[in-house]
Amino acid sequence: MGEFVKEIGGALGLTLEVDVEAIEDGTRVRLAGDGSEVFLQRKAEGLDALQHIVNAAFRREHERGHIVVDCLDYRKGKDGELRESARILAERARETGEPQEIGPLNPYARRLVHLTVTDIPGVSSESIGDAFMKTVLIAPGE
Repeated sequence: MGEFVKEIGGALGLTLEVDVEAIEDGTRVRLAGDGSEVFLQRKAEGLDALQHIVNAAFRREHERGHIVVDCLDYRKGKDGELRESARILAERARETGEPQEIGPLNPYARRLVHLTVTDIPGVSSESIGDAFMKTVLIAPGE
């Protein structure tokens, strides 16, 4: 997996440092190196695309859950922010009785929101929309 990512970087003219590590629910592929910040431009669209490619390439043979591709710990920070937003909206939904929306989000981000909401009693979540980017509705009740 690490060599595959290095080859993609090489095709882009980048010399990437790639570290693959096991995490609680899968595998994290961390990128660094000169020029790696190119993956973070335009709201990290390049990073999202690379993650999609890596997941597609290794989905069948990867048995450790989800593959997360991160660059310069960008996604790690954003994931924490997204989880906190989901917790705040879940609490608001529970307190007000009104559903709360977050998004539009890509599949990876939606998964984080759903996993965060499952740990909060008295609320549930569902994805709405029919495109790649969907909104997550966090509602009171289970």
